[in-house]
Amino acid sequence: MKIIHMLPSLSSGGVEQVVLELCEGLQASGAQNIVISSGGSMVAAIEATGARHICMPVHRKSPSTLLQIAPLRRLLLEEKPEILHLHSRVPAWLGQLCCKTLPPDARPAIVSSFHGFHSVNAYSAIMSKGDAIIAVSQSMRQHILDNYPSCPESSISVIPNSVDTSLNYPTYRPSNQWLQQWYADYPESEGKFTLCLPGRITQLKGANMLVPLLDLLHAKSIPAHAVIVGECKPGKEAYKEKLKEQFAQHKLSNHISWTGHRHDLRDILSSCDVTLSLTLQPESFGKTTLEALALGRPVAGWDHGGVGEQLDIFLPEGKVTIPDIEQLAELLASWYSAPPSPKLPLPAPYRREDMLRSHLLLYQQVAEL
Repeated sequence: MKIIHMLPSLSSGGVEQVVLELCEGLQASGAQNIVISSGGSMVAAIEATGARHICMPVHRKSPSTLLQIAPLRRLLLEEKPEILHLHSRVPAWLGQLCCKTLPPDARPAIVSSFHGFHSVNAYSAIMSKGDAIIAVSQSMRQHILDNYPSCPESSISVIPNSVDTSLNYPTYRPSNQWLQQWYADYPESEGKFTLCLPGRITQLKGANMLVPLLDLLHAKSIPAHAVIVGECKPGKEAYKEKLKEQFAQHKLSNHISWTGHRHDLRDILSSCDVTLSLTLQPESFGKTTLEALALGRPVAGWDHGGVGEQLDIFLPEGKVTIPDIEQLAELLASWYSAPPSPKLPLPAPYRREDMLRSHLLLYQQVAEL
């Protein structure tokens, strides 16, 4: 079986990571994978799986992007994939329009994945037009049903993003060498009650809520320290500077570690005391929170979206009513002296092998339609 995946770019991010994991697993199972994107830092990792990468400008929300329909059509006719898997809206528009120009017997089956809660409009509705639709959580499935009534319920499959339990497990600990380097790089975090906030630095991720949260915890004499793991998108650095000003005004600058993008997130999650999810809008899934839970580390977050679902299953006491900072501070204060343990091991369908098996089965089903 040959699958073509289309996504805007291969920079760091949840969608990119899922495509990488699919390529790794599907290549190992004998399937051929081609990834079309505008490129990025993860191209080498994609190609290391044995998949091919084809660079095309499929990321711009611009009429000029429609010029890619012709070269995409030639590619589909040459490669003859059974599956065209669309992972984002601009690629979905290109893929759908391109397939309409193909002879019916040359059209691949189209699979669309809802990786995020997109704004509800005609532009986003293209994600609901595939032969099969993947929702990465029950919350996402309900979002599709509520907002895209023309999408048949029977076409929606819930396939959660996953965790590799051979790498993320409760007894995992960073090496002494890693810990020594970590505390050499971030000495201000040593001996503190460390709260990890992973993800890109944007307003939606709720990093500004660390200001009142740290103030409340410090008022309780708890040595709380935030570790912000993530990068700013190019052109969005002004928001990070604004955050730094807020922390400085509250005399919190020494209680924040900024790591930027890291390739050792597993070590960071397992060494921090708590992982936080403070996203103001519900997350469709929440991959890093599931990784932290799989590592046996407690997670506290707003009770909505995919993260709320995870906490329901693995750590119900970690759910906090949005945006009740005082409730969150009280919870973390109680965990400082008595940290809870998530319910483990991870069951199906949250393991890597579950996700790969479900994708393969779905591909086979739609290819036979």
